Order: sequence, then C-alpha cells, then structure tokens
Amino acid sequence: MAGTNDDQPKDGQLSLQLPDHVEEAASTPRLSAQVQQFGSYIVYVDESGDHGLASVDAQYPVFVLSFCVFHKGHYTEKVVTAIERFKFRHFGHDSIVLHEHEIRKETGAFKFNDRAHKHAFLDELTGIIEESRFILISCVIDKRRLRERQQADSNPYHLALGFCLETLHELMTEKGQQDFPTHVVVECRGSKEDRDLELEFRRICDGENRWSRRLPFRIIMADKKTNSSGLQLADLVARPIGLSTLRPGQENRAFDVLKHKFFCRGGRKRTGSDYEGWGLKIYPSPESERPR
Repeated sequence: MAGTNDDQPKDGQLSLQLPDHVEEAASTPRLSAQVQQFGSYIVYVDESGDHGLASVDAQYPVFVLSFCVFHKGHYTEKVVTAIERFKFRHFGHDSIVLHEHEIRKETGAFKFNDRAHKHAFLDELTGIIEESRFILISCVIDKRRLRERQQADSNPYHLALGFCLETLHELMTEKGQQDFPTHVVVECRGSKEDRDLELEFRRICDGENRWSRRLPFRIIMADKKTNSSGLQLADLVARPIGLSTLRPGQENRAFDVLKHKFFCRGGRKRTGSDYEGWGLKIYPSPESERPR
C-alpha cells in the first residue's frame, strides 16, 4: 500500500538501520583496554599555616598538613549528600565553597545575623564532621623548633608530606589496599609550588621513604575553586589540629570530635587514644611523645 514503510517505528520515533556486521559488533561490546582497578579509598588533603621558614607568625608558628581518608562508598552515599543538603539549607544553592578562614572571619557569603546564628551554623557543620566516617592522618610542624635545630633549609610541607604518605601506606596495608592505586587530591597553590609538590610526592612514592619501596599513590592537583566536599572537609579540620598543639588546655570542640578519627595504635577499638606519633605526628617530636 502506498505510504507504507516497514522500517517506520510504531512509536513515531526515527530509527537508524545499521548494517548487519555493525549491529553484531554493537551487540557484543568490547573494551579496547583492560579496565584499571583502583583502591576503595580516596584521600583529600589540605593545610593550615604558612609552610615558609623565613618568618614565623608568633600567634600561629606551626604548619599543619591533614589527610582525610574516606571509603568511596561512604563518601559518595553519605558525606557528599550531607554537605549538599547543608548548603541548600543555609544558602539556597550548592555552589558555595566552605572555607574555614572565611567562616572564622565572617567574610564573603559567611556573614551571620548574630552570634546565635553563627553558633547554630557551626554546630550543624561540626555535627556533619562528627557523623562522617573518615580516618585522619596529620602532621604538625613546629617551625620555631625546626629553626632552633638549625633546619631552616627544610621545607615544612615536604617534611609533613613524607610522614603522611608513610602513615597512609600503613593504613592502606591494614585495609588490604596496599596493591591498589589510591588517589590523593591536593589543592593547587601556584605553578612553582605545585611543581615542587608533585616532584616531592613522586620522589617519596618512588622509594624515598622508610621502606625504600614504591608506594601506590597518585597525586591529583585540584583547582582551588573545585567544589569538592572532601577538600572542604580537609580544609575545616586542619586549623583545629594546629590549635590543639599550640594551646592544649584551651577548649577546642572541633578537635574533641577529630581526635576520635585519627589513625591510632590500637585500631578501631582504641579511637580517641594512642594516636600521637601515629595518626598525629608533631615534628620536631616533643619530649613527651611516645616512640614508634
């Protein structure tokens, strides 16, 4: 009958007829290369303080580097969702990037109506950190003692990075992940700094470590504007760790939460204790620190 087309789909949508050999190939897809298997964990890194030694801020004479280690399943299903909901609730959108410095100084989007508003905001954010399951690895460099030991040519960032990567390897070994690539996400700081950091990272992972062996870590340099929940949490935890070492007797609610997240000597049953020298390294070591 005129106007009849057997190829015309009944639902009115256009169809594309492929040659037989193409259809056969499409029905049995093949990968061009073996899929790379990655580790089950993701690491987000941030810092607090200036890593230079030319001048030392008397109010904050430390440099802090923090690794927040998340299981990817928990991170995607719980952590990201909690952060996104928090942003929508307080800002109406999720484009905002949470920065500890801006929150503390009440600049940019973080201008609170009053003290009650700020405390409520911080309480909710602290609650999210408390509920988020991650393992914390951190190194605090005391720049004053470093200079006293005539190590003024040392790079605090590189010193802290070495400790954190070695401890991360111990953690991944405990988790049975030592043979899988684990990505370590770091914020960009500037072309020269980024280049130096990447070289140091690769040097440590290529064998310049405690065991003289290769470590299966891969560095990812992320733009500062990246709206990453993991990077924002890493930014929020670094300064409370620094303050806890400078003023151990001062109330520090954030650190009270964080100390239960440090990688520690006794495993999960000992969280909140025996983390000094393990998940938390202070360098140069204070006299009271227990030898590892």
